[in-house]
Amino acid sequence: MSTLHYALYTGCTAKESTPELLSSTLAVAEKLGIKITILEEASCCGASHLQDFDEFLSHVLNARNICYAEKLGLTMITICNTCQINSAMTKHKLDHNPEYKARVNEKLAEVGLEYKGTSEVKHFLYALIDEYGLENIKSKVTTPLSRFNIAPFYGCHNIRPSELQNESNGGENPYNPTSLDELITALEGHPVDYASKNKCCGFHVDLQAPQTSNALTGNALLDAIDNNADMIVTPCPLCHLNMDIKQESAGKQLGRDIDLPVLHMPQMVALALGCTEKEIGLKHHVSKADHIYLV
Repeated sequence: MSTLHYALYTGCTAKESTPELLSSTLAVAEKLGIKITILEEASCCGASHLQDFDEFLSHVLNARNICYAEKLGLTMITICNTCQINSAMTKHKLDHNPEYKARVNEKLAEVGLEYKGTSEVKHFLYALIDEYGLENIKSKVTTPLSRFNIAPFYGCHNIRPSELQNESNGGENPYNPTSLDELITALEGHPVDYASKNKCCGFHVDLQAPQTSNALTGNALLDAIDNNADMIVTPCPLCHLNMDIKQESAGKQLGRDIDLPVLHMPQMVALALGCTEKEIGLKHHVSKADHIYLV
């Protein structure tokens, strides 16, 4: 198998709020022999909020980020669903609208860049599945996750809107997503099938309607618990933040205790590949999770 090489767009969250996501991503890449070049020049994607105020600026910023991957001649991988959707939406618009692309490039020229549309934008989850391959991942497992029932939580932005996913993320069915389930199986864990796995975590509504956010978060967590999950795993750090941090407040609102480890997707893979406790970074979680580290 030839060495895969990606340009990693970390986004803000993995460098600030969830450093365990970045460390486990890099650890997984090293274990699998995947070469990673971090796009140090990249900026925030706008977090699905900037476009509400200035859509053009959002597209310029995201096109700028993609330009750095294009300069390297590499696919840009993301480790955040919201970064993925903002990058993919920008790429889709510019690749299908030459006049708008010209407007964006007029602004990018001010910093010496030009968006060409030559780099693919792909979430790390789908890079692992579609390009590295589940069978290859399975062959690298040193610590099978066979003692765990693992509830996949897909989040909104990796599976919707479907036209973007058909271009970059394997054509995931938003009503019946399977990628995380298949990855869990490849790691010899037991995927939990539950109704909330493709629902919203409530992150983006938290500032405007915290009670609604608590309900969305708590209902998903309780659904996983009621289906005998030992943990939840998600490819989105914003979903992770909401579900890791809000267990106490959501539980109080819904009248039930909630105590469930929530892992980033690369942390789960890192566990199965025998990465170190420091690389996996379970101690950074708010809801206790370090007890699941397998030695």
